[in-house]
Amino acid sequence: MKGGFYRRIAWSGMRKNGRLYVPFLLTCMGMVGMFYIVSFLCYSPMLGGMAGGTVMQMLLELGQWVIAAFAVLFLFYSHSFLLRRRKKEFGLYNILGMGKGNLALVLLWESVLTGLLALAGGLAGGIALAKFAELGMVFLLQARADYALSISVEAVWQTVRLFGVIFLLLFLDTIRQVRLANPMELLHSEAAGERPPRANWLLAVLGALILGAAYWLAVSVKEPLKAFLWFFVAVLLVIVATYLLFMAGSVVVCRLLQKRKRYYYQTRHFVSVSSMAYRMKRNGAGLASICILCTMVLVMLMSTVCLYVGTEDSLRTRYPRHLNLGVKVEEPGQLGRMERERALFEEALAARGLAAENVLDFRCASFEAFVDAASGEVMLDESEMHAFDLGTLADMWECCLVPVEDYNAMTGRNVILEPGEALLCTARTGYAGDQVSLSSGQSWRIRERVEDFEINGGDGALLTPSMYLFIGDFEEAVEPLLGLESGNGRPLVSLKWVYGMDVEAPEEEQARMAGEIRDGLARLKEEAEGEADGAGTRTRGWTFESVAEERLGFYSLYGGLFFLGVLLGIVFLFAAVLIMYYKQICEGYEDQARFGILQKVGMTRKEIRDSVNSQVLTVFFLPLLAAGVHLAFAFPMTRKLLALFNLGNTGLMIRVAVGCYLAFALFYVVVYRFTSRAYYGIVSGDH
Repeated sequence: MKGGFYRRIAWSGMRKNGRLYVPFLLTCMGMVGMFYIVSFLCYSPMLGGMAGGTVMQMLLELGQWVIAAFAVLFLFYSHSFLLRRRKKEFGLYNILGMGKGNLALVLLWESVLTGLLALAGGLAGGIALAKFAELGMVFLLQARADYALSISVEAVWQTVRLFGVIFLLLFLDTIRQVRLANPMELLHSEAAGERPPRANWLLAVLGALILGAAYWLAVSVKEPLKAFLWFFVAVLLVIVATYLLFMAGSVVVCRLLQKRKRYYYQTRHFVSVSSMAYRMKRNGAGLASICILCTMVLVMLMSTVCLYVGTEDSLRTRYPRHLNLGVKVEEPGQLGRMERERALFEEALAARGLAAENVLDFRCASFEAFVDAASGEVMLDESEMHAFDLGTLADMWECCLVPVEDYNAMTGRNVILEPGEALLCTARTGYAGDQVSLSSGQSWRIRERVEDFEINGGDGALLTPSMYLFIGDFEEAVEPLLGLESGNGRPLVSLKWVYGMDVEAPEEEQARMAGEIRDGLARLKEEAEGEADGAGTRTRGWTFESVAEERLGFYSLYGGLFFLGVLLGIVFLFAAVLIMYYKQICEGYEDQARFGILQKVGMTRKEIRDSVNSQVLTVFFLPLLAAGVHLAFAFPMTRKLLALFNLGNTGLMIRVAVGCYLAFALFYVVVYRFTSRAYYGIVSGDH
């Protein structure tokens, strides 16, 4: 046989099965286009050359790997639907005299044609949309755009190489399945494995218990760091429980519905419930996959949208003042000698006729420690700490001792503390104890918990919670701690002066002020290095930050996460829609004969439509409802994870979560209308 014969057979088979091939090709094109767009942005010289672009490209490189891994898994999964429908056709070819080698040539041409169409269409779409994606990234970075259209040869080569390998693997897997099956098995492949499963109460109850454990974990974790550590455990439990409940629990539900005679023995319910129970094991796996994909899309979109919309909130939490300075010294007495640093700020303000507002000015002694939740003891020496594991890591705190007079000066209060008393202020989580006892011997009774003190913005960059203790005799309390060392030999306690202020000036002017102050600090550093007066100034270290200079970095990080979340959300939506579509199409062909028999015995088209609606409504909206429940229980843990990014606006998170779910539900209904119409057309004999 000539090569053209096999090509014509392959093309004819694809064209006759267009209802199955067209969605698969469109999805392949979408995957190719998405991967090219992400690769194009990774190599974009315009994006890499702008401030914050490097951070975005690092995030997009991570997104490349995620899309590549998901493309392999999902295209194999969706191709299995396609192959299952075609096996009957391959069996017929085999019976008519076409050997396995001839079939392999037909399948090779199908794979080549599919790959060429997917790559050509996907790259064309990706090249056309890549510039819009690049402009979108520039908008998120709030930078200037270059409107010249370009094609990245590196991105094209990466895309062709990845999807060439994927289509080769799909071809080899198809050959494997066809070679291992005999012609009769291929002919009857659609009916294979459809024995109705028994209701497995054990697996259903186990799924409910696992899901309950995952939900309890999500709502019971209080500390953000613990939420971060247990997040993936909760995700794994939810995935396992979802599959168990949809595969075993759905069979149990069908059996219970069949026992309700008033419900079951109705025309619209009898056929649909019987059909679902007959093949619910495979049906349940598909529904669970749809549910998990929907949940992934919702959680991802909610998180990334919250981060981007709440960028300003996160920025001001991390940098509580427009201009922020931290000076580290060796001895408590040096904390009072900061005249030259103050003068730099005063000169910059005086040159512009500005006044400092909301001044932050305090001394502190900070150290990392493990807090024993049971005893309230704060363990300083690493030799006294537990072994490094998830539990002890979640108990690590950043602790700071602050003179109460500094607290009074900033808040306008006049708190007078007795010996052994302290005020307490915490960030990220609360402290339930009535006293704080250091393992070095100091102990303070908590006289009052305060919330009118702005936690140092530098602590916002830490994953651990913060504890501020305002005490009476600062130098006396700090002295016993100065000689302690951590396990790596470094001093345990860091002495620091924190100074910050807001200024009423345009952001460009704030950036110029920050530059002048930074230049002045550099001069002070040079002078301190040359001094040898014994005052300890040589050991000072300056940390200076300004909101105007850091804003772009925040927008590049959160904008990159938002952009990546939208891209991955679209990819997962592709997957969910295709699974929904193939599920309805495959089941439509399987149910066609059953509904044909029922029509012959008197079932009307209206009754068929009612039965179809009953079945599709029952199974189609279960994943959406379950995804909504998953999202609701995931919200407390997601809120704590976002707190690690300095986002604490709960109202914003709730609004975004509800908005994402409603928008997704609307999209879901549109897909439902489309797929149910296709299913009805098949079972009614119109197609």
